[in-house]
Amino acid sequence: MLFKLLCHCLGLLCVVFVSYWNIEWRGGFAWDASFLQFNWHPVLMVTGLVVLYGNAAILYRIPFTWSQRKQHWKLVHAALLLSSLILSILGLCAVFDFHTGYHIPNLYSLHSWVGICTVVLFTAQWLLGLVGFLSPCSPLGFRKLLKPVHAWMGMAIFILSLASCLSGINEKLNSTAAYSSHPAEALFANFLGVLIVAFGLVVLGILSNQRWSRLEPGEESSRVSILLSAVIS
Repeated sequence: MLFKLLCHCLGLLCVVFVSYWNIEWRGGFAWDASFLQFNWHPVLMVTGLVVLYGNAAILYRIPFTWSQRKQHWKLVHAALLLSSLILSILGLCAVFDFHTGYHIPNLYSLHSWVGICTVVLFTAQWLLGLVGFLSPCSPLGFRKLLKPVHAWMGMAIFILSLASCLSGINEKLNSTAAYSSHPAEALFANFLGVLIVAFGLVVLGILSNQRWSRLEPGEESSRVSILLSAVIS
């Protein structure tokens, strides 16, 4: 599917760009509570909270998965989201350790507020999905009730993830001298932001197209019956 390929390409570019930005202009990476440890924060957040999360969200919209057992893809979906969550938590650890080492206050900016709310909601969403959709003890009625809420929350968390990453890029660039004079770093990071927006729009476009939604047992025959009735009448 063309949109899925576009999604993969944009996601890969996002990871490459955010990594190159922090290697070329920010000095690379370390895990020693220094400025180099902070550089892990944008890389882990963009990779986990945006790219991995976005690809996990559209997993059920891939046509070749429709003819296979949904339980298998539920496990893949949950595993991808868990990987995304782990990378996001590591990204938070990187910035908190850096702030502690340099005696910088935590959670003082709008970016940090939106980011921490996003990760908290993501954690709650993943745990609720684990209990509701993968637990054998979960009743069918509860799953049907939870499904639309789970889908809506998933899209809301993804939008918050995009907002967090974009505000983080802007906050970091505003701390750079001569940002308004358009140095090479600013142009590169701005283009990274455009790539993140493009990736987000493609993911949201795929999710909003109901023709690509996986049909549950019985829904396919119902859809065919409705179409036949419309043709006959």
